[in-house]
Amino acid sequence: MEKELARIGVSLPENLLEEFDEIITKRGYSSRSEGIRDAIRSYIRYYAWMSEVEGERVGTISMVYDHNQRGLVNSLLDIEHEFSSIIRSSLHVHISHDICMEVLLVRGEGRDVKSLTEKIMTLRGVKHVKLTTIIPEEEI
Repeated sequence: MEKELARIGVSLPENLLEEFDEIITKRGYSSRSEGIRDAIRSYIRYYAWMSEVEGERVGTISMVYDHNQRGLVNSLLDIEHEFSSIIRSSLHVHISHDICMEVLLVRGEGRDVKSLTEKIMTLRGVKHVKLTTIIPEEEI
């Protein structure tokens, strides 16, 4: 069965498009469209995985962000205070003059860990967020 294609328009910063073009060339994609379809499939799989984060979880949330983005640091602090019951520790590193990396160690209900991660992801100026969790083993 043939699937119907839809055309979309996307506006991207030039440097992001150049970096994407380099990646699709290195990976051997025949076109940008093929690379974009693969990236969207990957995003959908990640979203599905995030949807399954349930029950007690231990993990890390790593993020990279531009600390010069107006209001971002205050927003991050507000979110971190809101979720202080599940954040066990944090590590902050200055990558460059403008870019910071922060890693949060979390333990709590999966839906709360997911909610924290998604709130961080939506903030303007946050360039990358990665959640990694495990189910803590039962104590014997």
